[in-house]
Amino acid sequence: MRLVSAVSLICLLSVSVLAQQVPTPKSVLGFQPTDDRTIADWKQISDYFAKLDAASDRVKVQEIGKTTLGRSQIVAFISSENNIRDLDRHRQISASIANPTGTDRLYQDNAKAVVAISCSIHSTEIVASQMSMLMAYDLASSQDAATKQILDNVILLLIPSANPDGIDIVADWYRKTLGTKYEGSSPPELYHHYAGHDNNRDWFMMNLQETRNITKLFWQEWFPQIVWDVHQQGQTAARMTVPPFFDPPNPRIDPRILRELGLLGYKMAADLQATGQPGIVTNATYDTWWHGGFRSAPYYHNSIGILTEAASAELMSPATITRQQLERQRPTRGYNNPLETATNAPDAWQGGEWSPRDISRIELVAGRAVLEMAAKFKDRYVENMYELASKNLKPDPNEPQAFVVYAGQPREETVSRFLEILMWQGMEVRLLTEEIEGATDADNRSEIHEIPGGSFIVMVNQAQKPNVLSLFEEQIYPERINANGEAEVPYDVAGWTLPLQMGVEYTPVFEIKDFEKDPLNFVRKTEVIRDINRARRALNLSPVSGPFAEMPNPLRNPARVGLYKGWTGSMDEGWTRLVLDNYGIEYTTMMDDDVRGGLSDFDVVILPSMGENSIVQGNSEQRYPKEYAGGIGAEGVANLKEFVSDGGRLVCFDSSCDLVIKEFGLDVKNVVEGLNRSQFYCPGSILALDVDTEDPLARGLKKRTAAYFTRSSAWEIGKGSSLKSVARYADDDLLLSGWILGEDRIQGKTAVATAQHGRGELVLFAFRPQHRGQSYATFPFIFNALEKREQ
Repeated sequence: MRLVSAVSLICLLSVSVLAQQVPTPKSVLGFQPTDDRTIADWKQISDYFAKLDAASDRVKVQEIGKTTLGRSQIVAFISSENNIRDLDRHRQISASIANPTGTDRLYQDNAKAVVAISCSIHSTEIVASQMSMLMAYDLASSQDAATKQILDNVILLLIPSANPDGIDIVADWYRKTLGTKYEGSSPPELYHHYAGHDNNRDWFMMNLQETRNITKLFWQEWFPQIVWDVHQQGQTAARMTVPPFFDPPNPRIDPRILRELGLLGYKMAADLQATGQPGIVTNATYDTWWHGGFRSAPYYHNSIGILTEAASAELMSPATITRQQLERQRPTRGYNNPLETATNAPDAWQGGEWSPRDISRIELVAGRAVLEMAAKFKDRYVENMYELASKNLKPDPNEPQAFVVYAGQPREETVSRFLEILMWQGMEVRLLTEEIEGATDADNRSEIHEIPGGSFIVMVNQAQKPNVLSLFEEQIYPERINANGEAEVPYDVAGWTLPLQMGVEYTPVFEIKDFEKDPLNFVRKTEVIRDINRARRALNLSPVSGPFAEMPNPLRNPARVGLYKGWTGSMDEGWTRLVLDNYGIEYTTMMDDDVRGGLSDFDVVILPSMGENSIVQGNSEQRYPKEYAGGIGAEGVANLKEFVSDGGRLVCFDSSCDLVIKEFGLDVKNVVEGLNRSQFYCPGSILALDVDTEDPLARGLKKRTAAYFTRSSAWEIGKGSSLKSVARYADDDLLLSGWILGEDRIQGKTAVATAQHGRGELVLFAFRPQHRGQSYATFPFIFNALEKREQ
């Protein structure tokens, strides 16, 4: 008996010593994370995780790459001491399960559930980054049976922030405004250097360094079965929205994924309800149609992607939400009134104070729910990923067998970048070393076409088949009309077909004759591309020194370019900068006072897609300090007019055209302005343009070019107008991917126009030719507009 007591005492002492050795966040930071009016910047967060790594055998922190602005981006692996010791072996096991070869079941007895939790990709949704330290400490120090079960059965990849640069932008702004009337406001700049909020729209495109870092971690190395992306939403929305989500689902997501997603979401909701937390909502607002988000990309890799959205405070300051504010909350899909109960919202929140600590508390409960499910049903999640990947290797007669990217097409650099994007996501790309034959018509497979050697081929039957199909296929969004006859607004966009956006020539192949005759001989006619420089050699391009290298500058005679930025944080401006930087095109950023001061130093000025109020009025002094308030004003507008009259070229994207059309008195009408969603609607889709390729602005474009339309414009030019139409929305086969309602209203209408004004020129785009850095097909319009005009 005494021996048992002694052993028990030793165990208790060991637990106590362990707890004392693991540093608390407060002991490192000097405050408790998520307390009101405290904020940890990226150095403080990363320093805490480094100290946790040094003190705990349950934690291993690794740098996964550098951010856009050069900060260290980290992941914390958290698991049992044994699992951390054998981390590389577990990575190999997880990779083998996600990419089965037939012998992988030997590994499954030793497999752990791999769960990724990522915080604060949107940096104004700041609480999760602070909460991450509390979650890590709890898992590193707790000795209860439930925690041990998690640690033994789960390997957690905890990403304290998917946007470290933004954490510092928000922390600096919050500290600067703390105690002033501006406390809790958003920074007057993008919280990602290029993308701002759109950094969560890049997950098939790989434009951003942070996206590439995490994509490599997930889909080249670890292949998590569960990915949770932790977000915040508006203050008067539900206290937390959790899965399952609203309709429509994407047909390329396996039903098993959606069911498992629902189970995890209901576990979150049930555990939160058990704590007495009202205002938890399921089946609302967000859907599973769109590809391109942090939590939606995993669906196409046989993984469960979770999104939660907690109601926000005022950054790290508490907010008081009244019933009157909740009554004014606009209805969203599946959630009409936050004060009413419903099956998907059975306990309505009635208002009150809402603090960062409240947000952290519900995020920690939701996180525990996910980890407990992963621990208890480890084998189920592992088996699901293995079975889905194995199923994807089998052919389906209703699907293409492959997609071919043709040899010899123009714009080889764009083709190379397209292939690199696919490969970075773990997709296998092959080079045809010899000519093959195949049927490219699904309805006439007896008609055989030659596919030339030197082409690239992407076989559909890969482990990530849904990703292959979702990126190559044209999306057909289901027409969803509300009871009032108006189109139901989808979450984000309706279509995104990647080769169409990028202007890459490709074709589906429904039956490869060489493969059907002799699979081994077909394989001998192909070569797996394992490095982008191998693809570049096949395209007769020079090698590059590393991934996603700068593209060659396309300008022959570059103009002096000024790019308007202002203080309102325009994502379109950020994406414009990214495109110019990616191609090494020099430009000068112009703030409001620069425009007011005169534009004589420039040949070309670009106004990205921004509304008239944002450009002219800017931020209000009621919400921002004077140095960040006010736009270009009447003086700036007058300078723009003078700039064009004196020989400058003013280039306008989408919304900014409204200001220019008004101020320059152009005889043109936006034919979709003022229409409701029963008359016209096009929510992020790829449309066909008919292009006047004889016009200098259209040099290098195809007569039929794909363009991205997202609540954009379509112009009818007056008979006596000085405007010339360079591109029109196609009269036939207008919709290439996505959804459009009332397409006849814009068919044949102008999409790109130019006009001489004084000695200068106006260049107007009714759409965004650089949309999210994805629409390479229309980039040449921009490049041509930045060429210095011959005198």
